[in-house]
Amino acid sequence: MDGKMRATAPGRTEAFLPSPTVQNHAANLSLLPDGTLACVWFGGTMEGMGDISIYMSRLAPGSDVWSEPEKMSDDPQKSEQNPMLFNAPDGKVWLLYTSQTSGHQDGAVVKRRISADGGKTFGEVAVLCEIPGTFVRQPIIVNDRGEWLLPVFRCIGVPGARWSGDADTAAVLISTDAGASWTMHDVPDSIGAVHMNIVPLDGDEMVAVYRNRFSEQVLRSHSSDGGRSWSAPEPTDLPNNNSSVQAVRASDGRLAIVYNHANASMSEDRRQSLYDEIEGEETEAPAEAAEPVGRKAVWGVPRAPLSLAFSSDGGERFGGRIDLETGDGFCLTNNSKDGLNREFSYPSILATPDGAIHVAFTYFRRAIKHIRLSPGTF
Repeated sequence: MDGKMRATAPGRTEAFLPSPTVQNHAANLSLLPDGTLACVWFGGTMEGMGDISIYMSRLAPGSDVWSEPEKMSDDPQKSEQNPMLFNAPDGKVWLLYTSQTSGHQDGAVVKRRISADGGKTFGEVAVLCEIPGTFVRQPIIVNDRGEWLLPVFRCIGVPGARWSGDADTAAVLISTDAGASWTMHDVPDSIGAVHMNIVPLDGDEMVAVYRNRFSEQVLRSHSSDGGRSWSAPEPTDLPNNNSSVQAVRASDGRLAIVYNHANASMSEDRRQSLYDEIEGEETEAPAEAAEPVGRKAVWGVPRAPLSLAFSSDGGERFGGRIDLETGDGFCLTNNSKDGLNREFSYPSILATPDGAIHVAFTYFRRAIKHIRLSPGTF
C-alpha cells in the first residue's frame, strides 16, 4: 500500500494509507492548521493487545500521496485506541486517545499529547481524564462561549462480569479553561448510547448522533444551550449494528452521516463480546459498578455496507443514501493476521473548505482506506 490517491470513478479518489502493522482500525480525520489532511488510527496485532499503538499519516496540500505513518504512542503494557486530533483556538493541536489493559474498557483512561508547531511534533504524554472507563471517539467541539465539549462514553462494569458494553452511557466533558480542567456532564437516559458525535447547528443549537450498543437504530439527541445539557437519545430512521458512526455539516448545510446500513434485525450473526478472542483467565475488578440493566449489548452483526446519508432537518430524517463500500461485512472475529475479518467500519467524515467530503474507515481491519468525494457527487 503506497498511500497514493487514485481516481476510481468520476469525482471519487481513493487511497489505502501505508501502515507497518497487520491490524489497523478506528481512523479519525482532521485538517491541520497549514491545510494538511491528517489521519490518526490505532494499529498492532489485535485490538486489546499490548502492542496496539496510535499512528498518524499526513496528506500535504497539493500532494496525492499519504506519508509513512508516525507512531504516536508506545506503552507496551496498554492497548492504546480511538485517537482523534483537535485544533485548539490558540493554534495548538491536541492528540487524544484511550489507554487500557487487555479488553478491560471499564478501566480505560484518556491520554493526550499537545503540539505547539501545527501538528509537526508533539509533547509528552499526560492523562486528560483519569476516571476509569472513560472512552473517547469523536472530536472536541468549541461552542460560542468558548467552552470545549469533549463527548465521551462511560464503559461501566457490571458486577461479576467482564465488560461487554451492556451498561455503557454517554456524557460530555466540558472545559471552561482551555483544557486545563474538565467536568463530567452525563447525558440522561443514555444506556446503550455511545460514541456521541456533536454537530453544531446555529447559535446554541446542537445535535448529537450515537452508536447503539443494542444494534437497533442510530440514536439522536438535541441541545439548546451550547452542549451543556442534552435530551435523552432517541432512535432515528437509520439502522445501527453496534458500530461507530460519524456526522458533519456539509458545505451546503446538510448533515452528512457515514455509517453501516445494518442492524440486528437484518442478520443472525452474533459473537460473545468484542474481546472474546483475547480474554484469558485473568481477572480485573470493574471500574464502576452498576445494577444489571436487563439487556445485553449485541456484537457480531455484519459491518457492511458502509453508507453515506444526508439530512436537511438536523438529523430528524435522513435520505439520499450512497453505499461507499459493499460486501458481507463479516466481523465474528477481529483476526487480521489470517485475513478472516471483512468489515468496513469506524468511519470518519470531514467536510473541507473546497466543498469536498472525505471519509476514512477500517477496511477488513487490515488497512485504513481514504475516499474523497468531489462537490457534485453527493
